[in-house]
Amino acid sequence: MSVSIFSYNVNGLRAAINKGFDKWLIQADPDIICLQEIKTTPGQIDLSFIEKAGYHHYWYPAEKKGYSGTALFTKIKPDYIEYGFGYQDYDNEGRTIRADFGNITHITAYFPSGTSGEIRQSFKMKFLESFAIYIRDLNKERPNLIISGDINIAHKDIDINFPAKHQTMSGFLPEERAWIDKMLDMGFIDSFRVFNKQPQQYSWWTYRAQARAKNLGWRIDYNFVSNSLIGKLKSANILANVIHSDHCPVTLEIDF
Repeated sequence: MSVSIFSYNVNGLRAAINKGFDKWLIQADPDIICLQEIKTTPGQIDLSFIEKAGYHHYWYPAEKKGYSGTALFTKIKPDYIEYGFGYQDYDNEGRTIRADFGNITHITAYFPSGTSGEIRQSFKMKFLESFAIYIRDLNKERPNLIISGDINIAHKDIDINFPAKHQTMSGFLPEERAWIDKMLDMGFIDSFRVFNKQPQQYSWWTYRAQARAKNLGWRIDYNFVSNSLIGKLKSANILANVIHSDHCPVTLEIDF
């Protein structure tokens, strides 16, 4: 069974709906879509468009109102759902949802940003360390993993505009980029780069200075896949023309 998985940082789901996200979702019709930075709770949204489209929906809002949070809409009912990964500081911000589908585990993830200063950068680095431990341990019992989400790190020079000027910026620091190297060494694949090795393929653009129109972006949204699933990959794309946010969806088609 071929399954389409979309990951999308909507930067506020209510704002995205006001820009047509609901109509787009029905038209795009992914089997699974995971959202980051929802900034809302399900009680604040008319859920009818989600349910009419045939999705089971799972929500993990942050405790802080109007901040962070993740959601998962899936036409395939999961065998198991888990919210968070056992670290209260991160789980309070609603950053991960785990869903098991048979022998495949999908994780929706919204990694912290460190752009607001040293305190949040330190928080981000601790999150990276904790998440890697979580994935290492989970991988022992669930070896077929898909990790989808806003990782808030551009991995290579090819993944960011003018890399030389961003070397000291959060999201492109050497220690952050090394973390992705570590994940790949642990047995994961950056699925997009299996199919597309071209430069200037971005998933986020600042709202400032007409960055999106000029394609001055960063690729910080990913679908990482266990090496064990590489033979099941069908395609991976960035939907740069979909505009409800400062991010755009990144997609994966895989044989379940």
